[in-house]
Amino acid sequence: MPVSSDSKQHRHSGARDSANPESRDSGSGGGAQSRNDNGSHLDQDQFLTILSREDALARFEAALFPRPVPSETRPLADALGCALAEDVVAPIDVPPFDRSNVDGFAVRSADIAGAGEGAPVWLLLNDEVIACGIAPMRPVLSGTATAIATGGPVPRGADAIVMVEHTQPASHRAIEVRRAASPGQFVSYAGSDIARGEALLRAGTVIGSREIGMLAACGIAEVQVARRPQVAILSTGDELVQPGEKLRPAAIYDTNGAIVTAAIAENGGEARFLGAIPDDEAELEATMRRTLAESDILVLSGGTSKGAGDVSHRIISRLGKPGIIAHGVALKPGKPLCLAVCDGKPVVILPGFPTSAMFTFHDMIVPVLRRMAGLPPRSDAKVMAKVPVRIASELGRTEFVMVSLVEGADGLIAYPSGKGSGAITSFAQADGFLKIDALADQMTAGSEAEVTLFTPYVRVPDLVIVGSHCTGLDLVTAPLARAGLTVRSIAVGSLGGLAAAKRGECDLAPIHLFDDKTETYNTPYLAAGLELVPGWRRMQGIVFRKDDTRFAGLSAQDAVRAALADPACIMVNRNQGAGTRILIDRLLGGSRPDGYCNQPRSHNAVAAAVAQHRADWGMTIAPVAHASGLGFIPLAEEHYDFALVTARKARPAVRAFLDALASDESRAALTEAGFRPA
Repeated sequence: MPVSSDSKQHRHSGARDSANPESRDSGSGGGAQSRNDNGSHLDQDQFLTILSREDALARFEAALFPRPVPSETRPLADALGCALAEDVVAPIDVPPFDRSNVDGFAVRSADIAGAGEGAPVWLLLNDEVIACGIAPMRPVLSGTATAIATGGPVPRGADAIVMVEHTQPASHRAIEVRRAASPGQFVSYAGSDIARGEALLRAGTVIGSREIGMLAACGIAEVQVARRPQVAILSTGDELVQPGEKLRPAAIYDTNGAIVTAAIAENGGEARFLGAIPDDEAELEATMRRTLAESDILVLSGGTSKGAGDVSHRIISRLGKPGIIAHGVALKPGKPLCLAVCDGKPVVILPGFPTSAMFTFHDMIVPVLRRMAGLPPRSDAKVMAKVPVRIASELGRTEFVMVSLVEGADGLIAYPSGKGSGAITSFAQADGFLKIDALADQMTAGSEAEVTLFTPYVRVPDLVIVGSHCTGLDLVTAPLARAGLTVRSIAVGSLGGLAAAKRGECDLAPIHLFDDKTETYNTPYLAAGLELVPGWRRMQGIVFRKDDTRFAGLSAQDAVRAALADPACIMVNRNQGAGTRILIDRLLGGSRPDGYCNQPRSHNAVAAAVAQHRADWGMTIAPVAHASGLGFIPLAEEHYDFALVTARKARPAVRAFLDALASDESRAALTEAGFRPA
C-alpha cells in the first residue's frame, strides 16, 4: 500500500532511528534551537515534549472553547446533516385531526361490541365516502357507519374504524360487521404524533431525513442551523502526486488529502482541499497565511517531525497566538501530532502515515470539529439492550421495532416506540431499531436484543424522564439542553412512569395522581426507593367552544350536568392511566355519556376534538385550552410532581434538573406559560 507524506518522518528523523519515527526519544526537543530563513532562533522547547492524550486534548479544547457557534438560515432541502441552532416548537398538531389508519368504515365501537363471525352486526351506510382531503359532513349516529379511506378525517360520533376486510356488503346501503372494535381502533388522534407547542426538536439536533420529515409535517420551510466550519486541507511534501496524475520516480500518491477531506465532510465541516505544497518554507507560509485567513480551521498532513525539511510547525509560531498547544502526543499510532491555535483558529498538523493521520484525526480532531459544527459526539453503530416490556409481533413477518435507548441499572434499556406506523416522530425520535424474527410472535419482556443505531453519533441520554408529559417540562429541561446534556422524555402516563421508576429505568417519573382516600396528590402512590420532588401546579378544567351557550357561565360540575342532560352533547375522554382520566371519572360519577370511549392520549388531542366539532366538551389544562382558542371552566389545580429514583439522585444530570427546576429562569418561564411553580 503506498503511503503519503509521512515519508518525511523517515527522511528527516535523524540517524538514531530512521526506520521508526515514533520510537525516537521523547525528550529530543528539549532545549534544542532551530534557525529560520531570517537567521533568527526559534525556541523549540515545546516540540516533541510528549503529552498524554487527555492532557493534549484538554489543552487544545481549553484554548478554543467556550466560543459561540455561528448560525445561518437554510431551507429544509439544504439543511441535511446540519445541527439546529435553536429549539424548534411545533406550530400545529400533527395530525391536525383524528384520522383513519386503514381503509374501512367509521363506526361507534359500542354498536359492534358483540360482533363476530357467527353473529354479524348490520349497520346502515351513510351517504358519503370520506377520503384524504375530504371533510366529513354527516355524523355517525348509532346503528350507522361511514366509508372511510386511510388518512381520512374521522367523522363526529365515530370512535373506531373497522377494516374493510372484516365486513361484508349487506345491500347497497348496509354492511355486515363480523369483528368487534375497541375504542380508538385504527384511529390516529389529533396531536398524537406532534402536539402543538411541544419542543419538536432541540438545538443541537442533527437534521437527517427523519427530522426533515418532522419539520415538513409542521409546515416549516426553513430552519436556523449551526454554520458548518470552513476547513482547508493542505498536504505537504515534495514527493506527493495527486491521484489521477502520472506517478514520477521516487514519488507517492497523496492519500491523506482525499481521506482527511472525506472525514471532515462526514463530521460537519465544509472541506476544501487545496492540494499538496512542496517543502519550501516561504511558499508554504504564504499558503498557510492566505488559507487560514479564509477558513475557520486549517488541517495539514505531514511535516510534524523535527527534521530540517519539516517546516510546518515553525511557521505556526508566526501565525498567531497562542501558537502550538501540543507537539507530540502519547498515541500509537500518532505520536507526531501537532495541535495549535492561532488567533482563535485551530491549526492541526497530522502525521503523514495514513493510518496515523486518521487515528489521530478521529480521536483528537473530530471531537473539536463536531463541537464547532454544533454536532454531538460519535458513538458505536450497534449496542445490546434489554427490552423492558413485551412486544407483540405478527407471525410470518420479520418486524423492525424502533426503540429509544435509556440507561438502566444493569445496562441499556430499549423502549419501543408506541406512536404507531403513521407517526413521523416514532422514526425521528428513536435511536435505532431491533428485529423480531418472522417465526416469533413476540419479544418477551426482559429480552436482550441487538439495537442497530440510526446514526453513529447517537449517545445514551444523560437524563431520562418517563411518565406523564406536560409542555411545562420542555421549559425546565431547556437549560439542560443548552448546557450540552441530552434529555430523553418518554410519555407513558403517570402510572406507566411509576412502574418504570420502580424498575430503575428512569431518573424521574412525572405524575399527577389524586388519591381519593387521603384527598392528596401523588405522595400516596410513592413506593420504597422513590421520593417526591414538587413540580408545578396546572389548572384542569372543562374545555368547550366559546360559542356553545350550553356551557356559558356554569361551574365545572354544572357544565358536566348540563352535558349529561343533553343526548346530543358528545364528550372526549382521556386514556386509562392518565391523571386527567381519574378526574374525569370522579366528575362523571359512573355516567358513561356519548364519546366516553373516545380516549386520546394527550391534552392537545382533547382540545383539537372540541375545536373541530368532533366533540363538544372534554377536560384539559388551561394553557392548552387558551392556545386553542377555546372556552375553559376551571375545575381543580392539580399537582404535576416528580417521583425521583433515590438511587439516581446523585447523578450530575439529575442534579442539573433539580437546579433548573428551582431556578428563577424556569419558574418565570412556567408562570408565563400559565403554570404555577410549587
